[in-house]
Amino acid sequence: MSADLARPGLAAAPSRATSGRRPGTVTAAVVLLLAFALVPWLAVLIGDPFILVTATRILIFAIAALSLDLVLGYGAMVSFGHAAYLGIGAYSVAILATLGIDDILLQALFAIGASALFALVTGAISLRTKGVYFIMITLAFGQMAYFFMVSLSAYGGDDGMTLGARSTLFGQAILEGDQTLFYLVLGFLALALLGLSLLTGSRFGRVLRGARDNPVRMQAIGFSPYRYQLTAYVISGAIAGVAGVFLANQAEFVSPAYMTWQRSGELIVMVVMGGMGTLIGPVAGAVAFLLLEEWLSHFSEHWKLGLGVILVLLVLFSRGGVAGLFRRLFARGTA
Repeated sequence: MSADLARPGLAAAPSRATSGRRPGTVTAAVVLLLAFALVPWLAVLIGDPFILVTATRILIFAIAALSLDLVLGYGAMVSFGHAAYLGIGAYSVAILATLGIDDILLQALFAIGASALFALVTGAISLRTKGVYFIMITLAFGQMAYFFMVSLSAYGGDDGMTLGARSTLFGQAILEGDQTLFYLVLGFLALALLGLSLLTGSRFGRVLRGARDNPVRMQAIGFSPYRYQLTAYVISGAIAGVAGVFLANQAEFVSPAYMTWQRSGELIVMVVMGGMGTLIGPVAGAVAFLLLEEWLSHFSEHWKLGLGVILVLLVLFSRGGVAGLFRRLFARGTA
């Protein structure tokens, strides 16, 4: 590792172009987080508590999509089993609750450990393949996790399991209030954005992007793409596991349905729709996807067809997804 630091091309301070941070990204992230912070007041003002429930769900899936962006956007690893970590996090809450451990911090630590271990084992195998083979093997591991949870009859099997109560925090049942849970999820999203921004802007992030663009060259100059990709894979899984903890508490229910390949596909759509390799993009993608889901479902049960058309139009006419679209509008406004 010390030899890596001595390499002038990678040890130099990252420029805006090479660090993965684009103009306006930090501003956009701050504005988006502040806008979310006002949602509870908006829900009270309008008198519709469902707004807060929907916003919390959006934030949870934004965390999951953000974690996927680390491997998909920065590492070009198309993981079709990413929803497995949501399930691992959710079932961590259910399993520990039945054992009398209901503190959300302890549950989150357990979920991080379990998700990271699953990512380490499956990633160590999956990353020895490339392209469609990588996609298929991550899909296979995701389905294995899904059917394992289906087999757990003590936790409801295929029907899932209703939680007796939400988790506690320092022994207090403060998460029973939707507003407290909302701000806890929002705080973790902000922390994840900051942490991943620092990570992708560091030497680690530059090596990861280098391995994405030209793995042979990275290998030739002395870096091990496999090691960096596996580390990113584990970090990604751990963050998604925390999203699963929040999802279980928000729904007060756990189910193998959280882990299906369709859910993994939806997370990929969120990342692509928002803009890969941007961090803020997956958050915007989660907002767009879930709001469109909520809106289109009022018109037809075939709402996914309309969503597919919108996604195709975004891919064809808005390079960089929703984040790219707003970035160009911002550039025009300041030109």
